[in-house]
Amino acid sequence: MIEVNNLCKNYGIHNAVDNLTFTIEKGKVYGFLGPNGAGKSTTMNILTGCLAATSGQVTVGGFDIYEDAVKAKKLIGYLPELPPLYHDMTVIDYLKFVAEVKGVKKSEMSEKLADIMEKTQIADVSGRLIKNLSKGYKQRVGIAQALVGDPEIIILDEPTVGLDPAQIIEIRELIKNLGEDHTVILSSHILSEIRAVCNHILIISHGKLVANDTPENLEAEHGADLETIFLRLTGAVPEVQEVTEDAGNI
Repeated sequence: MIEVNNLCKNYGIHNAVDNLTFTIEKGKVYGFLGPNGAGKSTTMNILTGCLAATSGQVTVGGFDIYEDAVKAKKLIGYLPELPPLYHDMTVIDYLKFVAEVKGVKKSEMSEKLADIMEKTQIADVSGRLIKNLSKGYKQRVGIAQALVGDPEIIILDEPTVGLDPAQIIEIRELIKNLGEDHTVILSSHILSEIRAVCNHILIISHGKLVANDTPENLEAEHGADLETIFLRLTGAVPEVQEVTEDAGNI
């Protein structure tokens, strides 16, 4: 689905992304894990065509993200770390606006948006102003906009930052459900987040890819648990954000 070859992004003498090469295959949930400042968000922005690379190539479904930007971007739904929400709009009006921008046919819009709202469990707040929603519901609306247009790939950058334990559980469950119908890339600096929802892990440190495999294969290869592997490969102590299933509702 996504091919990344020798990707670099430099800011002066700082290499935010340093010669990354990897492949994203269809039908998996990928965890893009690394300490804060490792280059995760920069990479996400390049993969979605929101930021130009210094060098290297990204293709999505065979389309170059820059040379065939329109075709490539149609395959991607993106939730950046700060959701692109218009807080003075109602949820349904905002999603209709996104659908129009993405070229969804008017004859199909109502049905498709109803399906998305049901999938993200925001139908009950569809008539409310976004600014009056909880942080958890705002994240759901952000994920909903990423689903508009039926993209094959969903990219989520730090989707649970700032949420309380109950909201984290709800969003993680939603992401796992999305993985049944989409290829998902989840960026996070929280190890437990990646472990909870992902079946393939890419670890990045100082802009370099230092691991790329399933959790089981990584543990077998290194003879250690993921926390120890993360520490060895990045030099950073992993953040483990434990939440319990009885934390409540979003």
